[in-house]
Amino acid sequence: MPEAIQTITSTGRRKTAVARVRLRLGAGTFQVNGRPIEEYFVRETLQLLIRQVLETSNAIGRFEILANVSGGGPEGQAGAVRHGVARALEKFDPNMRPALKRGGFLTRDARKKERKKYGQRGARARFQFSKR
Repeated sequence: MPEAIQTITSTGRRKTAVARVRLRLGAGTFQVNGRPIEEYFVRETLQLLIRQVLETSNAIGRFEILANVSGGGPEGQAGAVRHGVARALEKFDPNMRPALKRGGFLTRDARKKERKKYGQRGARARFQFSKR
């Protein structure tokens, strides 16, 4: 299969957000849910969070990236897209792995919202206690 047609798919997750990322050699376009990344992630910090992976692997402008993301909020979705892009880049070129690993992009951020427990006001907070 020629490299220009080759499409790599991967999945990224963060909190409750799941991103399915498709990566192929191309003009450098980046779309999230059918919209340009600047339009989907309005906050500049979220765009930088995702582009960090491309900067680390010197892949800016080399790939056409299409991401479908669902669940969670903007921060979780951006983290999921970042994780998916990093995994796709590693599949494309295994030589990128040390740099991506060093940056912490391949590690799944396992932190999630802790559930509320019975007999308590929240996950950790207790109901107010009165001694007298």
